[in-house]
Amino acid sequence: MPPHPLSALEQSIASAITAADGWIGFDRFMELALYTPGLGYYARDSLKFGKLPGRSGSDFVTAPEISPLFGYALAKQVAQALAHTGTSEIWEFGAGSGALAEQILSALAEIGVTLRRYTIVDLSATLAARQQQRLARFGDLVHWAQSWPEHIDGVVLGNEVLDAMPVQLLARCEGVWSERGVCIAKPAQEAATPSRVFAWQDRPTALRPPVEPEGAHDYLTEIHPQAQAFIRSLAQRLRSGCAFFMDYGFGEGEYYHPQRSGGTVMCHRAHQSDSDPLVLVGEKDITAHVNFSGIALTAQDAGLDVLGYTNQAHFLMNCGIVDLMQAAALPVRSAAQALILEHEMGELFKVLALGRGAPWTPLGFARGDRVHRL
Repeated sequence: MPPHPLSALEQSIASAITAADGWIGFDRFMELALYTPGLGYYARDSLKFGKLPGRSGSDFVTAPEISPLFGYALAKQVAQALAHTGTSEIWEFGAGSGALAEQILSALAEIGVTLRRYTIVDLSATLAARQQQRLARFGDLVHWAQSWPEHIDGVVLGNEVLDAMPVQLLARCEGVWSERGVCIAKPAQEAATPSRVFAWQDRPTALRPPVEPEGAHDYLTEIHPQAQAFIRSLAQRLRSGCAFFMDYGFGEGEYYHPQRSGGTVMCHRAHQSDSDPLVLVGEKDITAHVNFSGIALTAQDAGLDVLGYTNQAHFLMNCGIVDLMQAAALPVRSAAQALILEHEMGELFKVLALGRGAPWTPLGFARGDRVHRL
């Protein structure tokens, strides 16, 4: 069977592989698949975020799309943080559909918090255009940027941002560690075998995960240099204020558990998940779980304080989501349960707070703080 015509994105990635002597690390492949201008998953015009599997045409749903109570509860934490740090700006990285910004801005206005500016930093021009349309009613209060500012004074938010940052893959086979990367697949040998454009290829490396997984069995996992570089850039620019990151992931001990031998890289398309990022390139999201211990240690090494770490359920309940649910209509209340139930998002998703200045305890970590487990 002849290979299918390559898409423009596949051609671009294949050219990058050829230019790199036939092999690129998975982090480079992931970066190209997601962010190649005009072609990558986050750089092309598609819905991506949505509420209803099978009906919205979207690929996945995030907490703000599940229920507006997510943003309203988070707004209580933001209001406290603004007051405590004496700042009046919010910076949101990777704002997605704009739902979280809309909820926070609405909630803060309702409780009388005055903002000077809400800045969204998003690399996707198509997403930024949708955000601008959605947030038009807030006028000049909302601004957009595509790069870091010289300095930040305020509250930084990142909801499902760290998981979308490219990761490197490390594979232990028969006790030897290699970096798993991507090459151009050889033509299929049998006519009945569909042709693949890309294939896996391992190369020797001195890189190691921060924790050696117990046992002698083969093991695939990730390291997160780009997410850690992001945190170091934040530390360089955050003069006063704090940051809250909400994402799915684990502490280091759980991340590199012996039984997690297949890694955490996942793809999302039409509300279905799979573990093969080398097919349907550009048509689906690629993510990896967050190693929150690595993020916290990077932040500390860069001069920030870890103010709190807990699961999403504890964080939102500390921020008053139960009271918000009781006051809401039944459909809103029912949808919001997914945010805090253990078998839904309540346990898998975590919240990490970082700050500059004298350590303090943000509202969301008043009970159930797990910093000691990082």
